[in-house]
Amino acid sequence: MGVFSFFSKDKKERLDKGLEKTKQSFFNKLARSVVGKSKVDAEVLDNLEELLISSDVGVDTTLKIIEKIEERVSRDKVMGVDELNRILKEEVTNLLEENNTTDTDSFDVPTEENGPHVIMVVGVNGVGKTTTIGKLSHQLKGAGKNVMLGASDTFRAAAVDQLIIWAERVGVPIVEQGMNADPASVAFDTLESAKANNVDVAIIDTAGRLHNKVNLMNELTKIKRVMSKVIPGAPHEVLLVLDGSTGQNAYEQAKQFSAATDITAIAITKLDGTAKGGVVIGISDQMKIPVRYIGVGEGIEDLQLFNRSEFVDSLFSE
Repeated sequence: MGVFSFFSKDKKERLDKGLEKTKQSFFNKLARSVVGKSKVDAEVLDNLEELLISSDVGVDTTLKIIEKIEERVSRDKVMGVDELNRILKEEVTNLLEENNTTDTDSFDVPTEENGPHVIMVVGVNGVGKTTTIGKLSHQLKGAGKNVMLGASDTFRAAAVDQLIIWAERVGVPIVEQGMNADPASVAFDTLESAKANNVDVAIIDTAGRLHNKVNLMNELTKIKRVMSKVIPGAPHEVLLVLDGSTGQNAYEQAKQFSAATDITAIAITKLDGTAKGGVVIGISDQMKIPVRYIGVGEGIEDLQLFNRSEFVDSLFSE
C-alpha cells in the first residue's frame, strides 16, 4: 500500500468517525419516517422535509431538495422507499456541485510575487478559530510551506496566549504584541516580518466579536487596508470559521460576517460533536461561498479539506 493510499484511508476513517453522530441521528429518523410505507408519497416527502430541517440543512435548501425529489417521483410514478436513500444522496451531490465549492486534494496556496500568501481568519469567539489556525498551520507546514502567525485578536488575552501555544506546538514563528495592542499594527508587523524572512504563508487572527456590524466592518477594513500597504492584494484569502454544532446559528453568523467583509472561504468545525452535520449542505448552498475545510475531531490531523463527493459518500454510508 502506497503512502497516498494510507493517508486516503486514514482521512476517510477520520471523516466517517467525525460524521457518526449526524449519520446515526439522520438515518434513525429516516427509517422511522418510512415505517409501513412501500412507496414515496406525499406523507413520506413531508416527513423527509421535516427530517432535513431538523438536521439543520436549512429551510430554503431543504425545499430545493424536496422539489427535486418531487419532480423525480412525478416522472417515475412509483418510487419505492428503498430508493429514497440513493435519490437523496444524488440530489445532495447535485446541489453541492451547483455551488462555488471547488474540491482540492492538497493543503497548498498560490505563490505570490510580492511576499507571502496572506490568510485573514475571522469568526466569533468560541467557534474554534484559534484551533483551526493552529491545525491549518500544521497542515501547511506538512505540505512544505513556511508559515508565520499574527496575533491580531488583541481584545482577549486568552486569544493571544492560545495562539502562542499553537505556534509553539506546530513549530512556526508568531508576531504578537499582547492584549490591547492595535490589531492593524500587529498585522502590519507580521507581514513586514514575513516578507523579510521569505515566509510562504502568513495567517492573521482577528477579534471574534459580532458586537456591531459597522464597528466590525471598520475594524476588518482597517486591518485589510494596512496589510495591503505591505503586500498589494493582501489579504489573498478571508477565511470564516463557523461552529457546526450551532446549526442554523452558524448560518446567521455567516450572513453577518459576509455583510461586514468579503469572505472567500469557510471552515466548519466541531462536526464530530454534533448531529447537525447537515449545516454544511445548507451553508454551502445558501452562502455560495466555498467550504474549504471541515473539523472532524480534536486531533491535530482532524482539520480536513472539504471534498464534496467524499463528504456525501461518508454521510450516506451505512
